[in-house]
Amino acid sequence: MRKSLLGILFGAALLALNCLAAEEAAAPAELKVHTMFSNNMVLQRGIPVKIWGVAKPGSEVTVKFASQEKKAKADDKGNWMATLDTMKENSTPAVLEVSSEIENRKSKFENVLVGDVWICSGQSNMEFVVNSSINSQQEIAEAKYPEIRLFTVAKKPVGEPIKTLNGEWKVCAPETVGNFSAVGYFFGRDLNKDLKIPIGLINTSWGGTPAETWTTFKTLESDPDFSAMIERYKAALSSDAMENYKKALADWEKEKGSRKEDDRIKDPGNKGFEQGWAKSDFNDSDWKTMKLPCMWESQGMNIDGAVWFRKNVEIPEKLAGKDLTITLGSIDDFDVTYFNGTQIGTTGEDTPNFWSFPRKYTIPANLVKSGKNCLAVRAFDHFGGGGFGGQAKDMRIILGEENVDISGEWKYKVEYSVVSSMRPQAPMGPNNPNAPATLFNGMINPVIPYTIKGAIWYQGCSNAGRAYQYRKLLPAMINDWRKEWAQPEPGKDFPFFIVQLANFMAPATKPEDSAWAELREAQAMTASGLKNCGLALAIDIGDAKDIHPKNKQDVGKRLELAALKVAYGKDIVFSGPTYDSMKVDGDKIVLSFKNVGGGLIAKDGDLKHFSIAGDDKAFVWAKAKIDGDKIIVSSDDMKKPVAVRYAWANNPEGCNLYNKEGLPAVPFRTDTWDGVTINNR
Repeated sequence: MRKSLLGILFGAALLALNCLAAEEAAAPAELKVHTMFSNNMVLQRGIPVKIWGVAKPGSEVTVKFASQEKKAKADDKGNWMATLDTMKENSTPAVLEVSSEIENRKSKFENVLVGDVWICSGQSNMEFVVNSSINSQQEIAEAKYPEIRLFTVAKKPVGEPIKTLNGEWKVCAPETVGNFSAVGYFFGRDLNKDLKIPIGLINTSWGGTPAETWTTFKTLESDPDFSAMIERYKAALSSDAMENYKKALADWEKEKGSRKEDDRIKDPGNKGFEQGWAKSDFNDSDWKTMKLPCMWESQGMNIDGAVWFRKNVEIPEKLAGKDLTITLGSIDDFDVTYFNGTQIGTTGEDTPNFWSFPRKYTIPANLVKSGKNCLAVRAFDHFGGGGFGGQAKDMRIILGEENVDISGEWKYKVEYSVVSSMRPQAPMGPNNPNAPATLFNGMINPVIPYTIKGAIWYQGCSNAGRAYQYRKLLPAMINDWRKEWAQPEPGKDFPFFIVQLANFMAPATKPEDSAWAELREAQAMTASGLKNCGLALAIDIGDAKDIHPKNKQDVGKRLELAALKVAYGKDIVFSGPTYDSMKVDGDKIVLSFKNVGGGLIAKDGDLKHFSIAGDDKAFVWAKAKIDGDKIIVSSDDMKKPVAVRYAWANNPEGCNLYNKEGLPAVPFRTDTWDGVTINNR
């Protein structure tokens, strides 16, 4: 059977990966020091420093630096490692010399400083360069900091951990800083100014990537909550996956015609309802089945248009004749939902973020009978992916503590379709930067075990919609890195600082559930729940129309404040107010806070973006006022409040609770009610 071109390419990628692994495993013929060591580098102060590379097996390697001389012997594969004793910071340029007498070879690295080294990682807002930041021309012209050194790791996704990488250390100067991470640079610049020590910055970031690609495969594989992504990755490596992709791509190219990838289609009208597809007694025996929730592209339906779904639901006697609540998770893009032939809810273009908005409707008591009831949903997708985007737990019929699971097998029929505007995606193989572990393998593992002070992390957009999973995933990744670096005390649990997602998208006009708010909550939980972690906010410096806000200076400063407190033990106010506890006082809720610093303030007028809810979980805007170190929240429409939220939106533009030190309050909610998580895959 003749191989397809795509199949050959996919096979070639795997062959290249195997060749790379074989090349790394081959015994070296001569002394080489790892690429992380070059002229202009910074070595870490305060803990032993590892120097490593390859040499002829059995040869003795000598490392000399700052009056130290250490020897190491290359093993049978040629790997060697020497460890320098703990050093103090030193801004005087020195020389690191590595030699092998057997090979009569010597490597010398000049202009080496001793200070603190920081990893700068994440997705596009960490990758975002100084050239693109506000006041970039002035910032670049003033970037004359010879004690700051910059290293950018080349992008490389691979299926297995590798040791080699490309890159070199550069002295921070107007000629070198423009294309370096802006957040990383401003963070390092502020540290250098305040601590008066050399700072090394290692930028290893890639836009649009999820946290799982920066995590080891073994960590992901060990947790059932991450199993779906691992199964999907393994399935992508099969020959069937490539053949299916080839066929889907050919069909798409043939059928899409002149349609562009961002073209949206209009709904021609609900023809299915006219044909009785919502009725309880409609005969759907010839309809196909699909397991929900899922996006229908994952089932081979590469279409935009209207698809009907039907399911017979058994309602127990104790729920009959009562108002019930139905939740369906998110539906991409629009839906009309029926119960026993009667429309009970719909979501259209007038709903913000309709494609990810969780569906929640009331089933009137007069429609609910014991035994078999018919549930029907018409989903209309006007471009991109289509279908049910939530989790199985999101699909329920509920009354109090009673609930009926409606996930699983449904009947479905296509009412109207055109070929999808989205190009079919290639299988997520080992060269995909979004696949599990591929960037850990190619962009983190090669840096290890270069001795570091800590890490800063700006990522989360690509995991928004999976916030509950991110509560486990981000801590797992941090612990993963700490374990893999295996630094001795005091660097074992090295500091790790997280930038919380900035405000973005259309400003909130009413209280709403928000995937981005949930992701911010997961970031805050990680920062407070793990040892030596901290949070830097960007909730007040984002841009509604730009996912890459240009003010990276304040992000760097807030990261530095967290580092000064947590990593360096400075007695400073490093955070804005953080929610601590609440107490219901009649028709009001009284909130207490930590990190109030010099006191709570409302910046630019009355407090904004507080909302309040009762037992019905329906939030309304609330009045909030400062009373000493507490805030009192109330609403004329809420006599029995039970929960408060603050800045709980994709873009809570104008949220204005600060402490007197000028640091914004961390967005929060006092409830633990389920939100809008799209899926955990």
